[in-house]
Amino acid sequence: MKFEHELFHGTLIKRYKRFLADVKLDSGEIVTAHCANSGSMLTLKDEGNEVWLSPATNPKAKLDYKWEIVKVDDVMVGINTSLPNKLVEEAILDGTISELSGYQNLRREMKYGNNSRIDLFLSGSITSKPDCYVEVKSVTLSREKGIGEFPDAITSRGTKHLNELRDMVDKGDRSVMLYLAQRSDITAFKIASDIDPAYADALKVSKDSGVEAYCYICSVTPTGIQVDQSIQILDV
Repeated sequence: MKFEHELFHGTLIKRYKRFLADVKLDSGEIVTAHCANSGSMLTLKDEGNEVWLSPATNPKAKLDYKWEIVKVDDVMVGINTSLPNKLVEEAILDGTISELSGYQNLRREMKYGNNSRIDLFLSGSITSKPDCYVEVKSVTLSREKGIGEFPDAITSRGTKHLNELRDMVDKGDRSVMLYLAQRSDITAFKIASDIDPAYADALKVSKDSGVEAYCYICSVTPTGIQVDQSIQILDV
């Protein structure tokens, strides 16, 4: 995925009210950008971090900029949680995510379960595989060198999604929990059970019930983000 417009470079002043970030651009101008990340952004929101903003293209947008990337310890990390679904879709279609290849149809945000929407629904397998429900979660947290983690805050919604994925398996369909890390410096992934033990328990039960789990990392630059390769998921 290429960014539609050239990004603006600056320095983070502060992130606040979950969805706002004040940034000092290289020009010296101080702007407020939309932060499309509802998590805690643990380890990413320190004052002085290098950041990259995209210009808002929606004429109805209240802010002129969107926060896309932060640099931490020389690592570029994509923090925009509205992008992973699109990135995963591209990677399925181009064959990068081999575990999800072989389907002829792909639908986005399809209603299912208990008043929920699945991120991606795959059907029409050319090898007679069951229809596949794919839930995508954005991974940004890394507290230990080389290890990515999810979640960075308690996520009751994420636990609900795991339970619904398990229900689809019980009905004879295929369910996949896909963790996408918008960073390239990790070689393994684990669940942050100290942050949300209920989510960790739900994933273990779901995997034991047949829900598949994969984690992929991305290459991140100021010109674009691309899904790169899968990495090991450590035992919950």
